[in-house]
Amino acid sequence: MLTNVIPKLPMRNITATKEFYINKLGFSEISDYGDYLLIGKDNIELHFFTFKELDPKANYGQVYIRTSDIDTLYETLLFNKVSIHPNGQLAIKPWGQKEFSLLDPDSNLVTFGQEW
Repeated sequence: MLTNVIPKLPMRNITATKEFYINKLGFSEISDYGDYLLIGKDNIELHFFTFKELDPKANYGQVYIRTSDIDTLYETLLFNKVSIHPNGQLAIKPWGQKEFSLLDPDSNLVTFGQEW
């Protein structure tokens, strides 16, 4: 019955969000409604809603994205000078996933993982 899940994350500034996800992470814009942004890459889609009063230090927005080639993705992001979270370096986790994490401009935690 269920077919897909699309995370909705807060953003303070649509231009900064686009810059990060499109220019640094390689997503494409699907739609821009001014205060609501839809982006996608491969088979996933993320939505962002404007929350101008968001305090990034108090933001607990998170998304976990599975990938089929985590090593190449990690190397590509490093090459593109994307900052990896200091506590989220590429590593094999006890739960059987190889993962790394980063923070977007609004401190949404984006974790990429692959079954190991």
